[in-house]
Amino acid sequence: MRDWQGKRYWLVGASEGLGRELAFCLSKVGADLVVSARSHERLETLVAALPGHASVLPFDVTDPKAVSDAAAAAGEIDGVVYLAGTRWPMTARDWDQGRVEDMAQVNYLGASRVIGAVLPGMLARGHGHVVLTGALTGFRGLPGSIGYGASKAAVMHLAESLRHDLRGSGVDVQLVNPGAIRTRLGERADEGASFVMEPARAAREMFEHMSSEHFKINFPYGISLPLRAAQFLPDWAYFRLFGRR
Repeated sequence: MRDWQGKRYWLVGASEGLGRELAFCLSKVGADLVVSARSHERLETLVAALPGHASVLPFDVTDPKAVSDAAAAAGEIDGVVYLAGTRWPMTARDWDQGRVEDMAQVNYLGASRVIGAVLPGMLARGHGHVVLTGALTGFRGLPGSIGYGASKAAVMHLAESLRHDLRGSGVDVQLVNPGAIRTRLGERADEGASFVMEPARAAREMFEHMSSEHFKINFPYGISLPLRAAQFLPDWAYFRLFGRR
């Protein structure tokens, strides 16, 4: 069980949805939070509602200088949780390059910028905690997931590489792969999803995983099983079973 009392955690993408609810989970157990997103107003509203101490640090993850400046302003932290993300439902027949690049910038490149900014300090101190947010759709290519699935697969690959390279360094790496969550962004992407989690429940799942020593969690469990198992299917079976009807 991880000791949260007095630990300083930086939540990137905390203004709403899963990030906002996770902030409440961490604040209730005594973590000192730095909450970030683009919206200063939403962050101020969040901090006012949290039971514990938290500070506001707005910035844009797509701006490399803003990321480095924010990391310097956050100061010495015990852990970072990257939750920022954007999603546009898209098929290859409706390709929108601007949105594809936006998803890559926010979901993957933003994560790599933030981790790259905080990791040297964690390594120098000999301790730290890095939590990245992937997605169930990142396991294999799915219909209507152009851009989004690829960006999340990149995050999942990044987390696994970090786990390998940081073994024995004192920096713990974890990966969370949620399914559809009812958020403002999710509303435009998950209308056809068979199961959509409420943010508060998803945050509890994420917090419990962060409190453990395990590397990865996929949830909801029932929905994650076939997607996880799809990694082991031969291509002919996979495209037949998971192809759009």
